[in-house]
Amino acid sequence: MFKRVLVLLTLVVLFPVLSFAQENNKLSGRIVDSKTKEPIPFASIQLKEEQTGALTNEYGFFQMVMPEKNDQDSLLVLALGYFRKAVAIKKGGNLTDLIIEVPKRVIELGDVKVIGGKVKDLSLGSKTSTPGEGMIQGMPGQQYAFYVKNDKNKKLGNIRSASFYIGENGFPREPFRVRLYKADGNYNSPNTDLLTENVVVSAPGGGAWYTVDLTPYNIEAPAEGFYVAMEWIVSGDKFYTTNFMDTYTPYGQIMRPTFEFKESRTWSYSLGKGWSLITLVNNGMRYNAMIKAEVDMIKD
Repeated sequence: MFKRVLVLLTLVVLFPVLSFAQENNKLSGRIVDSKTKEPIPFASIQLKEEQTGALTNEYGFFQMVMPEKNDQDSLLVLALGYFRKAVAIKKGGNLTDLIIEVPKRVIELGDVKVIGGKVKDLSLGSKTSTPGEGMIQGMPGQQYAFYVKNDKNKKLGNIRSASFYIGENGFPREPFRVRLYKADGNYNSPNTDLLTENVVVSAPGGGAWYTVDLTPYNIEAPAEGFYVAMEWIVSGDKFYTTNFMDTYTPYGQIMRPTFEFKESRTWSYSLGKGWSLITLVNNGMRYNAMIKAEVDMIKD
């Protein structure tokens, strides 16, 4: 009994010290539009040398630990529809209530193309309704992108929708952001955004396909195909960073995998580390995220 009381007293004494140390090594602030001063939700904040990061919540706030490896680091701000911005951050101390203004990227619309011929619906990506064993989950700022390939070289028009097979576990009604990319990164990884607006959705439940209508955005599908990604975001007033993996409780969507392809088509993205190709194999078939898309197919 005495030992238990001694342990409790020790924790009570140490807790304020630990809290104080963490408080004095904190980097926090707000990301806003440089012109309107409005908050930018779900922007990724990354320390380049530290290879750590955080995601702003819907009010533009973020919180993470100051650099520890080097005396100085670059804080990179990546926000959908905005220019990239870097801010120099010095090691040590406590930097809170930081306001970072980011200029909006002006998207130039291309000429409207009038294409003759009949338009039909074409499904690209996963064809099955039976998911494979396993779960695909993430923390805020992480993404899983699946390449919906135009295998038969059909003539493509606009992207109609994107669908995700949401698992029955986890918290399927939590919101997530839909991302679309060109395959123009290193080793054909996801890179350039095709969808430049925030499309944040929430599935009604799990254990089924959930489809997101993308017709209002008039996105032309690249001829060879494109990536469809789910991005886990911050829900409510909570903050999560990659520094706190030991205390992280998984939440939000859990996607299910598919084993219907012989090639790896799925990339994962982590804050501070970037994209990496998933190469898991099961009986000769590759582990991929269960994602599909509907596009316009032009028939002459």
